[in-house]
Amino acid sequence: MSDRNDILIIGAGVAGLYTALKLAPRPVTIITARPVGKGGATPWAQGGLAAAIGPNDTPNLHFSDTMQAGAGLVDPEAASVLADGGPAAVEDLLQFGVAFDVDENDNIKLGREAAHCRDRIVHATGDQAGAAIMDALVAAARASSHITILEQIVVEDLLVDDNGVVGGALVYDVDAGERAAFDAGQTVMATGGLGGLYAVTTNPTPAQGHGLAFAARAGAIIRDPEFVQFHPTALDIKVDPAPLATEALRGDGAKLVNKDGRPFMADYHSAEELAPRDIVARAVETEIQSGRGAFLDARSSIGKAFPTAYPTVFASCKSAGIDPRTDLMPIAPAAHYHMGGVLTDLNGKTSVDGLWAVGEVASTGVHGANRLASNSLLEAIVFGARIADQLREKDITVSGDAGAPGDRMDLPSKPADKDAIMQLRNAMSAGCALVRSAESLTKVLDVIHSLNGHEAMTSGLKSALVTTELIAQGALMREESRGGHFRSDYPDTEDEAFHTEICTTDAYENGEDFDGEFEE
Repeated sequence: MSDRNDILIIGAGVAGLYTALKLAPRPVTIITARPVGKGGATPWAQGGLAAAIGPNDTPNLHFSDTMQAGAGLVDPEAASVLADGGPAAVEDLLQFGVAFDVDENDNIKLGREAAHCRDRIVHATGDQAGAAIMDALVAAARASSHITILEQIVVEDLLVDDNGVVGGALVYDVDAGERAAFDAGQTVMATGGLGGLYAVTTNPTPAQGHGLAFAARAGAIIRDPEFVQFHPTALDIKVDPAPLATEALRGDGAKLVNKDGRPFMADYHSAEELAPRDIVARAVETEIQSGRGAFLDARSSIGKAFPTAYPTVFASCKSAGIDPRTDLMPIAPAAHYHMGGVLTDLNGKTSVDGLWAVGEVASTGVHGANRLASNSLLEAIVFGARIADQLREKDITVSGDAGAPGDRMDLPSKPADKDAIMQLRNAMSAGCALVRSAESLTKVLDVIHSLNGHEAMTSGLKSALVTTELIAQGALMREESRGGHFRSDYPDTEDEAFHTEICTTDAYENGEDFDGEFEE
């Protein structure tokens, strides 16, 4: 498998596929642990893609909403790049064959979601935007001669040479049953999120933040790992992972009510159902913990149209014996999206030479402390294109001199032990979820440290432990409450916004200047 390609992309969600497509005609290899289009989070994305394409909308308004939602930590330049890139992203996806929902005049339909001041959410087949985009990109990638897709290839770590330059990945070939080094001149991580590290999540359970661990072990700067977004309306039907009840339901008028049918969001925020996600999630959690319960009521707002307007949610409800046309939908907050990640510049380059990051694993600066709804798919598209622009004509050499960390080679190439990972997930949900404190976070770290001595340590468990420790340590360092991070022992927000940055390299620890710009 050595020297197969000069550009390697790890991950085959929308971020990885789109970046690969935009690299044309440059040869690129995508490696993925599961069959393309299966097992990732992108097909589950229900809300849609945010873009300022409406007649009464502008990128400046989208920029403003993004800045406001991020609770003081959004990078203005990154937010401008994101918002400005929205209309072009929609046009490009149309060219790739994505069939967005249109009205009777063939104009793209636009929906409203929380904290947006305009209708600007582009949907596909109601609540199946992620799946529609993935289907189109998969078809385009498979038809592209410059893209090689290797499935059933599990990445275990990054390869790093003596100068700290990433030179590919250590992989496990499931079909061959063996490890191998995949040498590459430039490596793009599109490894997705980490919701599977929590007991209640809307993400696929294998989404355990391994990419974050790989980058941290390679010496990359990890920024704001403590900011995990909890979606306020996962269906509470005792399924793992929890099915999502998309925010678009509330955009269409669905109400959050308690078990007596009383709407409760007016008690928490003036924007009620369309308040920022962190506020809605904590409100839902408060109602549940108080014994009043929390439900989504779409009986009058959507009613008979539910099966065609929201087929995915409808199917999930029906599987649990719930008819949302006539019944209340029980809900609970669930880990949904990681807003921190591997720090990148505006072109997707990390602080480590040879390594790039795109999509949920990256911290581009657009989400801050609280992601604006439906900005995630847009981020993957806009910044994936920027990475491709940087690498398409770049002179790249595959040296083959990089190696994997020694301790990695001593671990079995297996997923985490089921009992161990469940212990970790429960600990994270108990102590590092919607409400944190020094006491709860210390308990989480105790569990992490105890599992580091697990007799059945595997490659997968090792990565999960590294990532959970990054999140917990970041949360412990941030002695304030901001956006998706709430400390019961530090409930106030500091006047001056600041980032949490964690890095293992000597240069950074010794205080060398870093300003978010990376030299080639």
